[in-house]
Amino acid sequence: SSSYSCAPSCDPNSFFIHIILMYIIIMIKNKFLTFILFFIITYSASIIGGLATINFKEPWYSLIIRPSFSPPDWVFAPVWTTLYFMMTLAVWLFWHSTNRDMKTVYIYFIHIIVNTTWSITFFVFHQITISILVLIILITLIIILIKNFKRVNLIGSYLMIPYLLWCCCALVLHVSIFVLNWLWMML
Repeated sequence: SSSYSCAPSCDPNSFFIHIILMYIIIMIKNKFLTFILFFIITYSASIIGGLATINFKEPWYSLIIRPSFSPPDWVFAPVWTTLYFMMTLAVWLFWHSTNRDMKTVYIYFIHIIVNTTWSITFFVFHQITISILVLIILITLIIILIKNFKRVNLIGSYLMIPYLLWCCCALVLHVSIFVLNWLWMML
């Protein structure tokens, strides 16, 4: 009795397992690369905003009247770093969802530009009024993103909520700065 033995490379099951493994490896690389891409795009706003803040904040920021509830300066870097990471994760999850749409991704990119514009209008040009308008636009875009992310990926929408709350607090802070400094200039 002779038994037939086929090498592992002849096994059709082995072939399909290799194809599936190759597909998984490609998908993991694709997910990693898209995460890196969204990370770079998102954190570019952080870098530009940070440079604007470092180079143009003082002495102007120390001289304006700020409300008593203004957070200490050391809070901003860790909060923004965390928020940018959550934003990156949110758009990445959205991108890898089955029902994603490019319109929302474009809105995300526009929102990054508006986010950067805020730092420039406030810290570089010292335009409190314009920075308030920019914050209102930014908050509107964040709400649209949360709504669109929720339709496709609930976790992505939840990741954007702390960012929305932080920007709403920033809006209250900016309006207070405007009122305090406008009243001071009127006296």
